[in-house]
Amino acid sequence: MPEGDTVLQAARRLHEALAGKVLTRSDLRVPKFATADLTGRAVLDVTARGKHLLTRVGGGLTLHSHLRMDGSWKVFTNDQRWTGGPAHQIRAILGTHDRTAVGYRLPVLELLRTADEEQAVGHLGPDLLGPDWDPEQALANLLTDPDRALGEALLDQRNLAGIGNVYKCELCFLLGVTPWLPVGVLPADRAAKLPALAKKLLEANRERPNRNTTGRRGQDLFVYGRARRPCLRCGTRIRLADQGDGSRERPTYWCPTCQTGPAPAPGSPPTRRLHPRTLP
Repeated sequence: MPEGDTVLQAARRLHEALAGKVLTRSDLRVPKFATADLTGRAVLDVTARGKHLLTRVGGGLTLHSHLRMDGSWKVFTNDQRWTGGPAHQIRAILGTHDRTAVGYRLPVLELLRTADEEQAVGHLGPDLLGPDWDPEQALANLLTDPDRALGEALLDQRNLAGIGNVYKCELCFLLGVTPWLPVGVLPADRAAKLPALAKKLLEANRERPNRNTTGRRGQDLFVYGRARRPCLRCGTRIRLADQGDGSRERPTYWCPTCQTGPAPAPGSPPTRRLHPRTLP
């Protein structure tokens, strides 16, 4: 799933292509809004809010989209061939005199009044890359449920907006704890630096096409996607297990040596009882 930095980059591409121009083509291929016509309206701006995209047009309307796992927005010049996928996967087309933005496989696409945007994004916590960022509030939100696993709390966009599965795993590694550690057990000094560390990671990657959390060339990530490969710090094999509520489990990577706290026993299914480890 695209994370806050990737969505911000998408918003910038759309803004550069569309903002300040009048729409000459509009095609929303979802049943509820299939008859909506935005042609003749000027695009005012395209803004990222956490993992959400808000395309505001004249007349007080906003096109709200979310990429989730497979969605994407592609921008083409008028002489370019569209290459984002087969035509039946197109959910939205917004065209101007010189650019066309095509939304592929968008699981969330709705047209709403700009005054009602809070209905779509009002539930979100402070945005790590937005003007509303508030580290104290983000930490307070995370600590509201002290028994909740840290990894799950980080993914809950109501706590803080912008973290996805990659940053969840990388943040837990940098904090030296497993994603299954209850938030309330996280040592105070590590909890205090968590919001700033999360913001630092996303800000460092907001301009990069390829995400990097290590600062090393050719070794972009500490744990994510590195199952059974040696840890970049200690050489222990990185482990992989699912984490989630059963309906939405995500692959989770961690180093059993560098990270302390509960973790699934080797070879056990995600639902098996976790065994505790003592924090240093």
